[in-house]
Amino acid sequence: MPDHVLRCTLRLSLPRARVFAFFADAENLARITPPELAFRIRTPLPITLREGALIDYTIGLRGIPMRWRTRINRWAPGVEFIDEQLRGPYALWIHRHSFRDDDAGGTIVEDEVQYRLPFGWLGDLAHPLVRLQLRRIFSYRTTRVRELLGDSSLPSADEAVSFG
Repeated sequence: MPDHVLRCTLRLSLPRARVFAFFADAENLARITPPELAFRIRTPLPITLREGALIDYTIGLRGIPMRWRTRINRWAPGVEFIDEQLRGPYALWIHRHSFRDDDAGGTIVEDEVQYRLPFGWLGDLAHPLVRLQLRRIFSYRTTRVRELLGDSSLPSADEAVSFG
């Protein structure tokens, strides 16, 4: 079955070092995940993110708790990190987080997620619903990151959640 790609861009008026530090703190993941997913980190805290780090957590999908394990496959502080699902609800989930300066002294955060649904063609029948849920999750995340970092700048025209 085909892989799908989600892309999300967030432009913040804050320096890249501060933005990266926020994303490098695994505890913030729970703070930027919608409450209805009942996200809970199971790995003892604090977690030092680095290449090879494993993070176990649970999420609730429609009230059903699911275990999820990711590994940090690439760790380039201040620039990017990539996490890959080792166990979880997707047949494939590779999430690249990248950070770069913009022309105004702020930071552009770009997420690219390559994912594949389980159950072959049956799973792909559910893709329109999954796409809606992912759009909701990443839109919520964008709003919460702005709130938690105290960034009051208005969203730019290039900020969006898109699918390829």
